[in-house]
Amino acid sequence: MLYPVKIIDIELADPISPVEGLENYMSLQCLVRLNGSPLGYIYLPVSAGCVGARAIKEEIIDKHNYVIMDRLLQNGLAGENKTKELVLEDLFELKSPRSLATWPFISVAVCTRNRTADLALCLDAISKLNYPNFEILVIDNAPSDDSTEKLIQTQFPNVRYIKEPRPGLDWARNRAIVSAKGEIIAYTDDDVIVDTEWLKAFAFLFAENPEVMAVTGLVVPFELETRAQVLFEMYGGFGRGFERKWHRFNSDSLPWTALGTGQHGTGANMAYRKSVFDQAGQFDPALDVGTVTNGGGDLEMFFRVLKEGHTLVYEPAAMVRHRHRREYAQLREQLANNSKGLLAYFRRSIIAYPNQRRAFFRLWLWWVRNWNLNRLTKTYFKPTGFPRDLVLAELKGCFSGFNLYKKAHQRAVEISAKYGNDPAADIVKPVPKIKLVNKNKEAGIGIFSVDLSKEIKAFTDIGNYAKVRYYLDWNGLSLGFVDIENQYMNVSASRFIQVVVSWLGLKLLHPSLNIKKSIQWSQAMAALHNRFDLKKTETHYCDQLSPEIAVSVIVATFDRPDDLKRCLQHLVNQQSSRQIEIIVVDNHPASGLTSPVVEQFPGVILINETKQGLSFARNAGICAGKGTIMLSTDDDVVVPPDWVENLVAPFTRPEVMVVTGNVLPLELSTPSQQLFEEYGGLGRGFQKYEVNGQWFESFKRRAVPTWQLGACANAAFRTSIFSHPDIGLINEKLGAGTPTGCSEDTYLFYKVLKAGYTLLYEPKSYVWHGHRKSMAALQRQLYNYSKGHVAYHLETWMKDNDWRGLTRIFIELPKAQIKRLFSSLFGNSTFPASMILYEIAGSIAGPWALLNSSLRVKRLGRTASFPGSEKKFTAEGKGNLLFKIKDSEIAG
Repeated sequence: MLYPVKIIDIELADPISPVEGLENYMSLQCLVRLNGSPLGYIYLPVSAGCVGARAIKEEIIDKHNYVIMDRLLQNGLAGENKTKELVLEDLFELKSPRSLATWPFISVAVCTRNRTADLALCLDAISKLNYPNFEILVIDNAPSDDSTEKLIQTQFPNVRYIKEPRPGLDWARNRAIVSAKGEIIAYTDDDVIVDTEWLKAFAFLFAENPEVMAVTGLVVPFELETRAQVLFEMYGGFGRGFERKWHRFNSDSLPWTALGTGQHGTGANMAYRKSVFDQAGQFDPALDVGTVTNGGGDLEMFFRVLKEGHTLVYEPAAMVRHRHRREYAQLREQLANNSKGLLAYFRRSIIAYPNQRRAFFRLWLWWVRNWNLNRLTKTYFKPTGFPRDLVLAELKGCFSGFNLYKKAHQRAVEISAKYGNDPAADIVKPVPKIKLVNKNKEAGIGIFSVDLSKEIKAFTDIGNYAKVRYYLDWNGLSLGFVDIENQYMNVSASRFIQVVVSWLGLKLLHPSLNIKKSIQWSQAMAALHNRFDLKKTETHYCDQLSPEIAVSVIVATFDRPDDLKRCLQHLVNQQSSRQIEIIVVDNHPASGLTSPVVEQFPGVILINETKQGLSFARNAGICAGKGTIMLSTDDDVVVPPDWVENLVAPFTRPEVMVVTGNVLPLELSTPSQQLFEEYGGLGRGFQKYEVNGQWFESFKRRAVPTWQLGACANAAFRTSIFSHPDIGLINEKLGAGTPTGCSEDTYLFYKVLKAGYTLLYEPKSYVWHGHRKSMAALQRQLYNYSKGHVAYHLETWMKDNDWRGLTRIFIELPKAQIKRLFSSLFGNSTFPASMILYEIAGSIAGPWALLNSSLRVKRLGRTASFPGSEKKFTAEGKGNLLFKIKDSEIAG
């Protein structure tokens, strides 16, 4: 989806209604929740400023059917009084049974510096938390004025204000440890909005699992209004998924895959049992924001917790919303600092734990090669949505960050000495203190039997086992078993239930009936459809394209008066209330054949273009047109009366820039016309589909098959694309009437998708095309098609730095043509070998044709750019990028 993106929550326990008022947004991103617990996202296009309720429901069922069932089953197993077997329809009414007799006291620490506007929003959200037992600390880190203190005094009197004069985020975090009264400390940043259930999720996990020492939570975007914010989410954002994850190691050395602790969460949303800092030490003040390392303090603490043998859990129910950097320059700086902080964390940990040196080095090699260099290489071989300069900024930090820790540590030592005996000013000594719990116990496997129909409680008698096997039954009916790696620790009821549901799934529904898996799935899906009440009266989209939007129809012609007359007769009889401007471009005015035909149709505009070539002609019509949408067709085409309305209808969605339709044969009376249909014709099937920038990038080594998306014989374009700096007018090196012969439309589709926009194929909008009647004409047509196809791929290689087209030219195309040739020669195909030879000849002539066409355009001169193109797109608008759009694969 192109930015800006509207972000909303959808609670499944509430009725789902249409979302309106989206006129300024490209798309809608919904965070789906069940009884407050986040399940995942759905992404929907905006149509006429609205998204219909039916579209939302269908997307939720399609994308999250299994996770909804999973959460419902977890709620069902967690119930205390299971008097009967689990029935999916009944589970919708159950609430998540998260309650504690005594809620632990939590200290919420917000570390800030000179950002009072952000802080005010943050504290306002924290003050509305649905939690009975907590305090709020604001740690003002080396402020330049007293604005933060005044904000607390005047607007948030219940907040405890603490000034920390030492500059650096980890100094502030350590001050919170010293000052906190709670047994749990929850950290967040001043640019974060916490969810109302945030603390409850932390508290429940800590209370139910005494061995857990650190918990991180889900971070979702607060807004996606700018390109930088969308790019950061494309990069990965701060989110780490919607499934709870447990991390614990009982080993002297952690595996290298566990050292990338950013996979566990981020400092914007983390909580610790206060006692862990007595065992593992406080945050290292030589790391993170406010030092030359600019990061890594949270990652290093996650590592140290795990290294010291403790348990860390990622809990998505503990959710906050983060306001990403709005400006591109801020994003570039952030990515560079992330690398520096990561390398500083590596350096610090290698000093503290020398036995991890080799593992950290291996992780660094993987990160440089697989993450950075791999992405950088891709930018040189094909267009990508993630800009190269951001990759380079991050790659640079891979090397510069390693030496920063020594400098930062020396500075921290100096600061510590200056402040003497202050307990918050202690330097974390880089000396290992590994206290692996149960390190010397045998790795035995415990065996237990559990009746799931009874109340499930925590398993507290398994401390002698590294692994536990649970044999499961329901009222004596055996269901199977599950294994849990408990690492000599107790297993809480919620963790046990999570594993059981993940393993057994729908088998938990009506276990006594022993229903086949396929039938269980069908019944469960039927229950979801009934729950969401998909009414036939509900629409996907909320409105039709406004009749006030005018369209221009461009018909390029070259001395075919009879065909042109037939085409215009159908165009002027369109059933539409909108203003339709018909422009005929005569590409050979010297013949005098076109003008008399156009004179028979009052209101039709005639434009002369003496530079021969279909692309020159269409560009002339586009530049002359006044419509918001440009429709393109050929003079040998017949259109039905509803053609215009069907073709322009999808433009209610702002990210749709091109719509193509089906092209059917007007007649099949000659062998050449029949052969052309056997060859593939111009039609692209009878199933609607759409493609976009994500689809464009999904082809790793193969060329993007834009030639399968339709043709300008039946296409519509949002006029603004012709003034877009990354798209522009039709490429005049390509197309009929030039040495290349065709593919001008294919290349235009390519540029639109490369820029991140959407192309939609609508078979309901069809036209009838008059195929070539003679074999000689068909031979020339196939020869030109092959020339243009090769020329198009060469153009994407030379102009767009896209090497994927070379794979098509030198591997796929010859292989396919030779295969078809042999198939024809040996009687396995009715398509004549002579026609295939013309194709092969055209492929060979493609490079020479492109060279001649380039020289021709240089000699004749290009069409001037689209009027006003220099004004219509700002630097911020340039290069709008795609983010996680649903793409529909082309059938076949």
